[in-house]
Amino acid sequence: MAEDVFKALADSTRRHILDELVERDGQTLFEICARLVTKHGVGLTRQAISQHLAVLEGAELIRTRRQGRYKFHHLNTEPLERIATRWLRREATGGTP
Repeated sequence: MAEDVFKALADSTRRHILDELVERDGQTLFEICARLVTKHGVGLTRQAISQHLAVLEGAELIRTRRQGRYKFHHLNTEPLERIATRWLRREATGGTP
């Protein structure tokens, strides 16, 4: 699971998508594409962005919700929290692996 998270975070476009969802959660594909072009100069096709969203969803970094014909993308920080907690807990308790 952690491998999927690290793989998803390795790509700058996916990090930009997460940044945009931090700023404004619950965006459609069209909104994400527009914000990526406007704010980050990322001019990929909607299909390419959809593939990035699929990787993020596979790593559980985003969740989707359908409402009518629209699909809304929401940030899910739980996988990041699990990874951070894994190392922070050991440091805080002075434990070793």
